[in-house]
Amino acid sequence: MAALDRFTVLDLTRVRSGPTAVRQLGDWGAKVIKIETPEAVEPQQLGLGSRHGFDFQNLHRNKRSLTLNLKHEDGIAILHRLVGAADVLVENYRPEVKHRLGIDYEALKPLNPRLVYASISGFGQDGPYRVRPGFDQVAQGMGGLMSVTGLPGQGPVRAGIPVADLSAGLTCAIGILIALLEREASGEGQWVSASLLEAQISMLDFQAARWLMAGEVAGQAGNDHPTSIPTGVFPTSDGHVNIAASGQAMWRRFCDVLGKPELADHPDYATGELRSKNRKALNATFSEITRRQTSREIVDKLNEAGVPCGPINTIDAVFADPQVKHAGIATKVRSEALGDIHVVGQPVHLSRTPSEIKTAAPERGEHTHDILREFGYGAAEIAGFRQRGAV
Repeated sequence: MAALDRFTVLDLTRVRSGPTAVRQLGDWGAKVIKIETPEAVEPQQLGLGSRHGFDFQNLHRNKRSLTLNLKHEDGIAILHRLVGAADVLVENYRPEVKHRLGIDYEALKPLNPRLVYASISGFGQDGPYRVRPGFDQVAQGMGGLMSVTGLPGQGPVRAGIPVADLSAGLTCAIGILIALLEREASGEGQWVSASLLEAQISMLDFQAARWLMAGEVAGQAGNDHPTSIPTGVFPTSDGHVNIAASGQAMWRRFCDVLGKPELADHPDYATGELRSKNRKALNATFSEITRRQTSREIVDKLNEAGVPCGPINTIDAVFADPQVKHAGIATKVRSEALGDIHVVGQPVHLSRTPSEIKTAAPERGEHTHDILREFGYGAAEIAGFRQRGAV
């Protein structure tokens, strides 16, 4: 049995943050029904490129697809029947859209008081920015990430992945699971909400705490860790490596391994504060040493001495790495349209009830007939829905 196979999830999400949340549930066995607009009503799906492309396939595995026209009274009636039997509904419309459609939490709660209703928005369900459309890079900028990313003085730089979208989705998934656990005690569902802006701010972590507690506004530190020195990128004869020699004991081992034991107690570098003050000179000294050795030599020597160090891999090198291969995070799944494909698996492991990627992303409406039959509709009713444009 899968960990979450007793739960039915209605997925009304699109683009990235919402599907990220639902993916967490589907990979652990929840029965996910992806509700999509019929192609006749919305020919082009929003975002993510081709349905058979890498992005869509990676986000929407382990789901079945049902098409519903939520602007049609029959479509709303069908959704109401599904809500009555579901455990979770997830949506990432702009806040006013769900109210306009009549599918907000307060409207659906009477149909199923046990329903856990989850919403993701750009800026929150209330407040002065509630009606603004959300976008990952906008949230990265407003949430402070772009001000601390990049080389000093080069201007704001976005992160290379959609941090705000992904963290909002993961945060929402955690909220859903908490609500499901609480429901076991209370018997009642509740409304879970997350936003790109708040999720991005939470991901600032210690940089946010520096301001809140110490009044320090962090700036761009490039590849150097802002508070732990020497931690950063060092050149090698065939590339670059990351080295993290924080703390006095590690600093001494770092100096010994790289042949500069005398620098451990040097008056310019003897303490963390001094190393921070003289960071440029320290990095220049050790860069001259590391650039004469290969990345493999540096990585092996420092790790053997207990100093964290690793190569800076391109994406292809990531998946060629022996540890990554051993972990099996590149997971194979069979697609009827594409054959065998690989998607990114779960990074957390459970010993008894592991995650499983059973099915590739569905075709739009692929399971409409089967799902409607499961929820009690007959063949004639389903044909009527199709004729009237409700599904």
